Amino acid sequence: MAILKRHDTGAVAHLTLNIPEKLNPLSDAMIAALQKEFDTLSNDPNIRSVILAGAGKVFCAGHDLREMQAGRQAEDSGRAYFKDLFQRCATMMQTIRKMPQPVIAQVHGIATAAGCQLVASCDLAVAAEGTKFGVNGVNIGLFCSTPMVALSRNIPRKQAFEMLSTGSFISAERAEALGLINRVVPVDKLEAETMTLAETIATKLAAAVKIGKSAFYDQLEMPLDAAYAFTGEVMVENMLWRDTDEGITAFLEKRAPDWQQH
Repeated sequence: MAILKRHDTGAVAHLTLNIPEKLNPLSDAMIAALQKEFDTLSNDPNIRSVILAGAGKVFCAGHDLREMQAGRQAEDSGRAYFKDLFQRCATMMQTIRKMPQPVIAQVHGIATAAGCQLVASCDLAVAAEGTKFGVNGVNIGLFCSTPMVALSRNIPRKQAFEMLSTGSFISAERAEALGLINRVVPVDKLEAETMTLAETIATKLAAAVKIGKSAFYDQLEMPLDAAYAFTGEVMVENMLWRDTDEGITAFLEKRAPDWQQH
């Protein structure tokens, strides 16, 4: 059985973490499977948005602790293994940002430690009522330093540090208020609401979403004046496209645009 399942609905790709008996951990194999699929999707012009979900009772419970403990048995007490593990995981998380398609986390049950990092790394997130979020490593003596990177770029620093230093969970409603997720929906509407969001994005001009997603993240790291200069150039490039001209003309003429790139 595949540990990462994929099926497509039109222009929307659905990825499902599929180790439910272990709460969908980010094992070595899962990180590799996600990296491979993200790389494949990045080069698929037919896919315009991606949904990432988890099978079974939860979304993702973080790294596979048993696997990590086994890695500790090496002669160097696991130093090389741990360094490689966290580097590969970081690369996979950053690949989400570099993908041309928006990636939406469809979250239920719990998202803990690296599982919470995965949610924070996605461009958007929809959660079911009752979902809990945490970076709980401190409870077992392991501060969630790598999950902290994505988390602290999603929510205010004091709230992030409280989660990291106390190991406490927050509710889906609190996660929404802090900005970790976009919305909270009833459990029985989670798939439908996430799909609606994905399909809405998939109807937009893919090239515009691609250039916009890249610019969105790049400008966040710039000083204000540099951000305006950079995004101004992006707008110029975007405005010169044939399909943008067609989109504006169609809007003014009150008709659907005849886009060539879709």
